[in-house]
Amino acid sequence: MAKNPKAPTVARSTIDITPLRQANLPIIFILGGPGSGKGTQCAKIVEKYGYTHLSSGDLLRDEVASGSERGKQLTDIMQRGELVPLDVVLDLLKEAMLSKLSTSKGYLIDGYPREVAQGIQFESEINPCALVIYFEVSDDVMTARLMNRGLTSGRVDDNEETIRKRLDTFHKHSLPVVEHYGSKCRTISAEAHPDEVFQKVSEALETLS
Repeated sequence: MAKNPKAPTVARSTIDITPLRQANLPIIFILGGPGSGKGTQCAKIVEKYGYTHLSSGDLLRDEVASGSERGKQLTDIMQRGELVPLDVVLDLLKEAMLSKLSTSKGYLIDGYPREVAQGIQFESEINPCALVIYFEVSDDVMTARLMNRGLTSGRVDDNEETIRKRLDTFHKHSLPVVEHYGSKCRTISAEAHPDEVFQKVSEALETLS
């Protein structure tokens, strides 16, 4: 389907993030490939520390499902498996962070930034991140986990060919992010039992207090 030449990009929102900057709550980028266990660990962090878990992927899917004009503009991009424009993801994150500001003790930004440019833009427009946690898992283990999930999830992207593409995209874009953040990044092996992984996560988080 041809794009409307009058609307080559997804429209941006006008968002006042002054309250977010003034609150200065800790922001943690959560990185890891599909099937690395990010969701499980984020749930544990929320329970123990009272942080707000925001998944860029979930926000995008919710926007598409809402049937909004912005959601319709995003649908084709996501169906092609391409990365959504940086500005749009950032707007969705700003809106979600502001909506949770009064009850949050900090933010877990899950699956973001997907590339170095996203991280730079996020920190420029919102606030610097306090920490980056990268869950390191081998491709074989991630593939096995996703294939197993696909037996019950009903998600169309939980099949071997799509998983391989998702892993390729992850390595290409996200690993440079790990290198970019250097000393701010904690790499945690996430192939052990989730409770063992969370012990290491807690140790990393407690360096912030």
